[in-house]
Amino acid sequence: MTDDEAMTKHETLADSENSFWGDEHKPFVREEPDAKPLYDLEERTARFGEAIIDFAKKIPVGPLTDRIISQLIGAATSVGANYDEADDAVSKKEFLKCIGTCKKEARESKHFLRMAARAVPELKFEERGLWLEAKALHLIFSKIWRSGKNEC
Repeated sequence: MTDDEAMTKHETLADSENSFWGDEHKPFVREEPDAKPLYDLEERTARFGEAIIDFAKKIPVGPLTDRIISQLIGAATSVGANYDEADDAVSKKEFLKCIGTCKKEARESKHFLRMAARAVPELKFEERGLWLEAKALHLIFSKIWRSGKNEC
């Protein structure tokens, strides 16, 4: 077997990186992805609300978009606020009520993101990423709510 046949993809990449960076750069193999999924729902819902606020700032204010902006911000930031309430619930019934509200607000966020994309088509690409996050949150809260209801 020649040296070329014995090389792995990583070793070939490392050699090319070394030729660029010189001896002071040592290549390494990542065992985990760069970005870990965010499982902390409190942080995830807060980031979602912040991202919606930033997105809403890009929507031009006008008679058509005023209500979309206020409804979108209200729904998206309520997801996190209601999750915080659920996290501090004193009973299972109160917890499920708050999680149900999170589910509804996430679904409402999807609706107003869709309306924002129709009102301002040039923001459609950015809206799509936020819509997918709203969908993911809706599915998460739906599962939590259904699981809790089945236990009662």
